[in-house]
Amino acid sequence: MNDLSKARLLALLAPVLLLGGALGSQYLGGLHPCEMCYWQRWPHEAAIALALLAYAIASRPAASRVAVNLAALFIAASGAIGVFHAGVEYGWWEGLTTCARGPSAASSEDLLKAILAAPVVRCDQAQWTLAGISLAGFNAIFSFAAAIAIWALAHRSRRAR
Repeated sequence: MNDLSKARLLALLAPVLLLGGALGSQYLGGLHPCEMCYWQRWPHEAAIALALLAYAIASRPAASRVAVNLAALFIAASGAIGVFHAGVEYGWWEGLTTCARGPSAASSEDLLKAILAAPVVRCDQAQWTLAGISLAGFNAIFSFAAAIAIWALAHRSRRAR
């Protein structure tokens, strides 16, 4: 497997695994995401689409490399949001929003019921930590590590031509 193939694989697997972990913690672990948790998911979704595009155009290495590098950029963006979110959780700075999220409903009566039943999840309180690192912190660590590895592999593949 050449370096560009490795970069494509990592550009797909990293956001799939990180997004899968977030969804698993939500639906299997019962950890309700706050608003900033959702913010961290969006770049991973974009990165998955770009990685799939990189596979679709694999016969054109230069174009595939661009898609892989863009996927890495979005993965790093999720990591940056994770750093910001972790800083809010640790009290290093204040968040930008009220950080409460509830489901939407069709009617105002349904909306009121949904709001009253929805858990209020604050962005400034980590729901889970391991060794003092929150899920946002782990997302930052793994996202930055993956982005750097993808960029290194993509750059090395360009030099190997």
